[in-house]
Amino acid sequence: MTVASDPVGVAIPPQAPAEPAAAVAVPAAHGHAEAKPEPDGRFRVYVWQIPVRITHWVTATAIVVLSITGGYIADPFIIPPGGSVMTNVRFIHIVFAIVLVVSGLVRAIYLLVGNRYARWSAFIPTTMRQATEILRQAGFYAFIVKEIPRIIGHNQLAAAAYLGLWLLLLLETLTGFALDGLLGSEPGATALWWPRAIFGPQLIRMVHHAAMYLILAIALFHVYSSVLVDSLERNGLLASIFSGYKYMTREEIVLARDGDEGVADEAERMG
Repeated sequence: MTVASDPVGVAIPPQAPAEPAAAVAVPAAHGHAEAKPEPDGRFRVYVWQIPVRITHWVTATAIVVLSITGGYIADPFIIPPGGSVMTNVRFIHIVFAIVLVVSGLVRAIYLLVGNRYARWSAFIPTTMRQATEILRQAGFYAFIVKEIPRIIGHNQLAAAAYLGLWLLLLLETLTGFALDGLLGSEPGATALWWPRAIFGPQLIRMVHHAAMYLILAIALFHVYSSVLVDSLERNGLLASIFSGYKYMTREEIVLARDGDEGVADEAERMG
């Protein structure tokens, strides 16, 4: 390489090539600003509607309170049951049972009017792919299948567990009010006399307690699986039950069993 020199004979070092001009962002001309994905190319997907999130936490709180107060009613612990203690515990138990019923009714409405992730079709399989997903998801948890099924809302194994949970909660509610009717309290005294007449109080009490333990087992599995899947998919699963949003790439949205191009386009518009 030759080195240029000025007329006086002083060498002039070669000049570095000029840097290319920085690109200037141009807004998309489609009536709205171009969507800005997260740094890793993910978009926000609105999954859990506000009533779904509220009923989730109301139901979870009711299960905890009902389990503690129910356990105390069956076998008092820590605080002696003297004076008005048992009366107050029973009152709290019944109040939260009513709260649970109201929460269940609201959630049942959203099985009919909710979005695609909250409706009944998200829980009861309507396609072969959805029906067989429960086996693939179970295989993943059992370390038999390496790839987790692609899903935006509930995977089918979780959906089946929730259906079982709701049936157990219904059974728990009916047997609970039937037992409360033994004290002459309504609606159990009048509306639920027939379970006591057919099965007897002792069997009803045993079923009531067994259902509680099954509900707690499902809740424990729910927490475990949520933490596991959140750590693997890293799409904001745990945070979504507070915010309503998951964060997914366009490919993940399109390939998900309950996703499609329309959902991906909507996510991109939301940014």
